[in-house]
Amino acid sequence: MERNFLWRLLIVLAVAVVSILYVIPSVTPTLPDFWKKVLPSDRVHLGLDLRGGMHLVLEVQTEKAVESSLERNADELRYGLRKAGIPATDLAKTEANTIELMLPKVQDLDRLNDLLNKEFSELATKSATETEGRMKVVLVYKETAAKQVREMAARQALETIRNRIDQFGVTEPDIRPQGEDRIVVQLPGIQDTDRAVRLIGQTARLEFKLVDDEHGVEKALTDGPPPGDEILDQIETDPQSGRTKKTPFLIKKQLMMTGEYITDARVAIDNQYNTAYVSLSFDAKGARLFERITEANVKNRLAIILDGVVKSAPVIQEKIGGGKASITGTFTQDQARDLAIVLRAGALSAPVKVLEERTVGPSMGQDSINQGMESIILAGVLIVLFMAVYYRVSGLIADLVLVLNIVIMMAALAAFKATLTLPGIAGIILTIGMAVDANVLIFERIREETRLGKSPRAAVDAGFGKAFWTIFDANLTTLFAAIVLYQFGTGPIRGFAVTLSIGLVASMFTAIFVARLIFDYLLVRFKVSKISI
Repeated sequence: MERNFLWRLLIVLAVAVVSILYVIPSVTPTLPDFWKKVLPSDRVHLGLDLRGGMHLVLEVQTEKAVESSLERNADELRYGLRKAGIPATDLAKTEANTIELMLPKVQDLDRLNDLLNKEFSELATKSATETEGRMKVVLVYKETAAKQVREMAARQALETIRNRIDQFGVTEPDIRPQGEDRIVVQLPGIQDTDRAVRLIGQTARLEFKLVDDEHGVEKALTDGPPPGDEILDQIETDPQSGRTKKTPFLIKKQLMMTGEYITDARVAIDNQYNTAYVSLSFDAKGARLFERITEANVKNRLAIILDGVVKSAPVIQEKIGGGKASITGTFTQDQARDLAIVLRAGALSAPVKVLEERTVGPSMGQDSINQGMESIILAGVLIVLFMAVYYRVSGLIADLVLVLNIVIMMAALAAFKATLTLPGIAGIILTIGMAVDANVLIFERIREETRLGKSPRAAVDAGFGKAFWTIFDANLTTLFAAIVLYQFGTGPIRGFAVTLSIGLVASMFTAIFVARLIFDYLLVRFKVSKISI
């Protein structure tokens, strides 16, 4: 008996000590250095409703990804036709999400179909019409290929946004998909909401195109750009006055290079002008491509375009090797840092649209914490008083294990890095009631056994033994319900399910294992002849 008691005591002490070690970082503002190196230092993370921050619902515009993918296919098809020696004219992507081209020779249609089967299996021929001895061909995406592009765009948007937020420095962000094309983002502690929205929603499509210096931009503004050209603006903001200045550029539509080859993007400072700029590094393929572009276009201007806006258009003075480039402009430190983040984290293959935006202020979050703690304290005090008055010494034992139950719950939240939300506090309050309910079942059973004339030892054995399966079944069914809530619920419901699940397991341990240990100790140590219950 004593050996069995010793092992049980060591288990309870170990659980209690470990729980206290995990709870201390959450209740202590600062920790000594040795603690962070050796002992647990994770705190209980507070959710958006407690800490304040931002809640966003984003829609990934997956059809834009299909359009972009089709445009890239048009460029690759143009190169493939030239490589295969198949003459074609007027090849372009249309507004109706098709690729149209004209074959001067009707007999080249079979060769085109062979090329599509071998290298462009995602494209299908919608129509082929003979007109004046020529063949007009209309190509579309196969539905399976378009569906795959949409799914990939949604997945890539989720990962890209997660990478950007991680580099932005938000702690405990909650980012999860919702449906086929929506993403829910919760950013606790965010104060600069406008900057966060810009960072998340920026498409970050980086393009390198040549400036058309042969035609005047003023004439293009009046009469329209020449064929193969477009007008894009450079928008500069004065950091002191905040005024913006637009400068139009006549840009050749031909895409020289994209940002897909970027391996790194860093903020650097120009010591001469004391301004921030973004330094880019390319992978091996990108470095070779950039070197060929600069070699072939010395003394021409190369526009660096981000999301349709010209960031800079420097003159290429010489061939640039080594896989390095830079984006200069009138950047502030934050603007340059955010630009580096989105380029380093990758471009969104499809734009995202903010469907819902809610901001929770930190004062509102603190009010929720205060009210939640008041609820826990009030519920705890009422239960402690009731148990002590109604069950006397046995009630005090129930109160003691209840305190341990709460400590174990908070330790588990910190250890598993779970997020405590306002519904989570409600789960804690519910668990307090359920933990005491288990003791009530045991105590009432002990009372019944005592009335039958059994000794204190026999009454305790029978009380815990006969009440065990009732408590186990009740907690198990509630645990299953909590697991279902967590699996299929959203943020607030999940917060409730987490604390409820942890509380159920903790209450089983404290109400049955710890309370029984205390009863056994009192019966053996003091040899009581009557149980105070």
